[in-house]
Amino acid sequence: MTSKNLGHGDLLTLEDVSLVYRAQPALTRVNWTLQKGQQWTLLGPNGAGKTSLARIICDMEAHFSGSVLRAAALGKQGVAYVCFEEAKALCDRDRKLDDSEFRPTANDPGTSVRALILAGAVSDNRLDAWAERLRMTHFLDRGLRYISTGEMRKALLVSAILHDPALLILDSPLDGLDRTSQAEMRLVMDELLHSSMHLLVLCRQLDDIPEGASHVLVLDQGKVFAQGPRQEVVESGPVRALMSPPAGSFEDLPSPAPRAYSIPDNAPLLELRDVTVRYGNLTVLDRINWTMARDNHCCIAGPNGCGKTTLLSLITGANHKAYGQDITLFGRRRGSGESVWEIKQKFGQIDTQLQLNFARTMRVVEVVVSGFFDTVGLYDEWGDKQRKLAMEWLRALGLEHFSGQGFDTLSFGLQRMVLLARAMVKSPLILLLDEPTLGLDGHHRMLMLSAIDHIAQHSDTSIIFVSHSVGETPACINQYLVFSPHDSGFDLVCR
Repeated sequence: MTSKNLGHGDLLTLEDVSLVYRAQPALTRVNWTLQKGQQWTLLGPNGAGKTSLARIICDMEAHFSGSVLRAAALGKQGVAYVCFEEAKALCDRDRKLDDSEFRPTANDPGTSVRALILAGAVSDNRLDAWAERLRMTHFLDRGLRYISTGEMRKALLVSAILHDPALLILDSPLDGLDRTSQAEMRLVMDELLHSSMHLLVLCRQLDDIPEGASHVLVLDQGKVFAQGPRQEVVESGPVRALMSPPAGSFEDLPSPAPRAYSIPDNAPLLELRDVTVRYGNLTVLDRINWTMARDNHCCIAGPNGCGKTTLLSLITGANHKAYGQDITLFGRRRGSGESVWEIKQKFGQIDTQLQLNFARTMRVVEVVVSGFFDTVGLYDEWGDKQRKLAMEWLRALGLEHFSGQGFDTLSFGLQRMVLLARAMVKSPLILLLDEPTLGLDGHHRMLMLSAIDHIAQHSDTSIIFVSHSVGETPACINQYLVFSPHDSGFDLVCR
């Protein structure tokens, strides 16, 4: 709608906005006004409705009731939305268009970061300045599939800024960034918050509210819980209680599922000797050495783009660069005839990409049962034995009463806990957790870390915990692999 429907000085008004998703209310009678000169943060725990509201503001969601009134400036300059889902969609598109098999070099670089940011426009000094400021110069001409989550977030942010939107929505802008990049992002947000551009920053924790925000809107279960000037809202007792609920507790773990394999008694779980990975002229890993014994619980830490994902792909069988290298997995030399599935059955795994891939029609218990088959979906016969163990794991993690619900009706944090049950049903030798607290509010972050410690203490499964820093890790961690930067790349230090 046009500006004539708005009050004087109003940029955006929502009147009784409601949204129903799969017969469940996602938003209920939301009323909110953004006035010119105000800078708002949208705060709430996982499942509060923040993303649904952002999608409505951006015209990405049409099936809602109520009214959204926009000033003329929003129609002219538009709204930009930087979120994880956008990054996933861009990478998925590049994978579908990959024509490596038809190229002489057998490599399709795909869309470059520079091309994404410019979107057909001519490069100017602003791109160079932002690339220098955010330390992006070295990956500007790299394909989207070959950059880290944090690097992708920087690229999307710069792309949005260069298009000069009237309103810029940043969904959890600190997620996926190492500590240095988080500090840079805070400085960028502070600068934007003091510019003529309006920002709406979506946060899951009180500590992530930018200093420059003037107002805060709090959602809980799709309803407005509080709104007003920043200081007044963040000091509110009910708001603080909402954002810091009790941690919860766990029950005894189920008896482990039988394993259809064995490994030598004295063999380490993993052993890598002088492993190097190169892609063209780019050296990602350089002479890596790492031994993980049966009693180790390891944290792999390092900044964006250091090689963590490449290292994980070597040990899970997903990277062909493992062939011809001195890599021994579970007592067997890599490339000695084992299949990828024989390797995967020894791992339970959680990452954000896996979470986003599950079909919307799957029930929670079905998601957990799929862990027996290492599939995203159920394509094999399953029966009472698998269902019983799946329910036992849901019960142990306090999730039993969600078993019959649709997986996509749960909050992001509860989905992550369900995937933990899925990873454990087959009693893996290693539980591989790639940024398991990414996207979680404070409550679910504590819940996840406590659950990991519970599993480490009461099972024979070893933990590999991947993080941007060694700061936030489970208490069980007793080995650290840290990517330490130097002039030409990173050294991997084991301690």
